[in-house]
Order: sequence, then C-alpha cells, then structure tokens
Amino acid sequence: MEADASNFTIGGILSIKCEDGKWRLVAYISKSLNETERNYKIHNKEMLAVIQCLEVWRHFLEGTRSKFEVWTDHKNLEYFMSN
Repeated sequence: MEADASNFTIGGILSIKCEDGKWRLVAYISKSLNETERNYKIHNKEMLAVIQCLEVWRHFLEGTRSKFEVWTDHKNLEYFMSN
C-alpha cells in the first residue's frame, strides 16, 4: 500500500506482487481535503492518507495470509511505520 498527501488531496494505491515479479494495481483512492483538513500540518495530512487507505481497504487487508507494507515518502512517519 502506498499513501501520499498534498495541500489539497490525499491518495493511495494498493498493489500486489505477482508471481512474475511485477506489481499490479488492485485498488486506488483519491480524495479532496475539506477546508479543515487543508489546515492540517503536512505530517497529519500524510497520516490521514494512511488511515483513509487502511479504512477503505480493510476488507482486502484484514484477512490476508501474507504481511503487507505501508509505503510513504514522509520522513516524520517512519517511526510509526517501524513499530
């Protein structure tokens, strides 16, 4: 799962690595931020993107037999991703 945020939107993609070694798209999400969310600091917007993706794709991720990874490009969230 990859999640990202900008000043006005959040988005994410859910991919799976296939037997041929290629990553294939399973689902994507894109959402405009409302007025309140646009005032969040960037690390909160990035975390909002992660949480939104996890909530929307819960039915895909909850019953999986294999582990999944959350990828984000925001350095301040590395602590949360490593625990």
